Amino acid sequence: MNDLRIDGGRLWDGLSRMGEIGATPAGGVNRQALTDGDRAARDLFISWCREAGCSVRIDASGNIFARRAGRRGVAPAVAAGSHLDSQPAAGRFDGALGVLAALEVVRTLNDHGVVTERPLEVVSWTNEEGCRFAPSMMGSGVFTGRFDAARMDATADTEGRTFGAELERIGFRGDDLVSVTELDSWFELHIEQGPVLEREGTAIGVVTGANGLRWFDLVVTGHDAHAGPTPMAERRDALLGAARIVAAVNRIGLAHLPGASATVGSLAVHPNSRNTIPGRVAFTVDLRHQDETRQAAMKDALETEAASICAADNLELDLREIANQPPLRFDPGCVAAVRGAAAAQGLSWREMVSGAGHDACHLAARLPTAMIFIPCEGGVSHSEQENATREDCIAGANVLLHAVLKRAGVHAGC
Repeated sequence: MNDLRIDGGRLWDGLSRMGEIGATPAGGVNRQALTDGDRAARDLFISWCREAGCSVRIDASGNIFARRAGRRGVAPAVAAGSHLDSQPAAGRFDGALGVLAALEVVRTLNDHGVVTERPLEVVSWTNEEGCRFAPSMMGSGVFTGRFDAARMDATADTEGRTFGAELERIGFRGDDLVSVTELDSWFELHIEQGPVLEREGTAIGVVTGANGLRWFDLVVTGHDAHAGPTPMAERRDALLGAARIVAAVNRIGLAHLPGASATVGSLAVHPNSRNTIPGRVAFTVDLRHQDETRQAAMKDALETEAASICAADNLELDLREIANQPPLRFDPGCVAAVRGAAAAQGLSWREMVSGAGHDACHLAARLPTAMIFIPCEGGVSHSEQENATREDCIAGANVLLHAVLKRAGVHAGC
């Protein structure tokens, strides 16, 4: 089985076809969760899974499960996949590569008549990105019991449309009961979303774990006032306070290196008028670290500095934590399967920790889990300029194939 390879042309064609859904003029995609584009991507994926002979199930969160039977029909399945939703101005590989590579594993085994001992499950999780409905990794979070389903259903986007209502609207409120106990393990192929592999000329990232992630929503409230007549000393400028907090977030990240990142990624100013002092600013903070103790220290610093800034400027502060994913380590056995698959194919590899959150982070709390990274051009992701080469995508899919086979086992009669 060591010489078994996926059909690289078929994988690349699938990525291209999926990239046509929600395509943007700049060459990226916009398939935010539970939009019409997301629905079209789901429909295409399901049609391909059924063509490959998989049985398809959809649970109440819209997660899609496509199963290829194994010789041991009742055994828990080795699962692989990722997500099909995207950021508003995203690339064609984030998420989609992992889903379609997992499907290509199934197609390749079909082509060669390979029977695995365990079943295989190809999964596409709902709302991994979290840009329209926060928090991110929502579908896998509900599936693993980390998030409450009713609370997620009530989550609204900026236009007031709820996750539950939009799931119903696109027709993906499934009624299949799928349990985490039906899965044996989880493998996820993904672009690195950083520059390390490309810079080093390394083909495969063997991911040993992921940074902890904490998300916060902040609202700073002052008082709207005319920009001309209002004396500088008497202003309650919410944007000024928010700007000082943004600068503090950057300082917090720098103070907790190595392994830290701190980002303000979204900011909304009210009333957003040229000649009005802003009275309200809502924004987000993203804090990450490889060490849980230092991650907690970053949170404490954010709360302390934000409160101090607002008190000094006579502003009101509402700070809420909406997501908390501790740092984690992936399963040594699954990681070893990835490492062995890369080495057996003569691919260069290195161990690394993921700086980004992935569905694998939720799955790892309940299942043996590993991830595979491939390089992306310039380390760019969450951007229409995101790119990965055909050769790197194929290499990553072949590593996925052999890592999955190692875990699932091949029937001796094949």
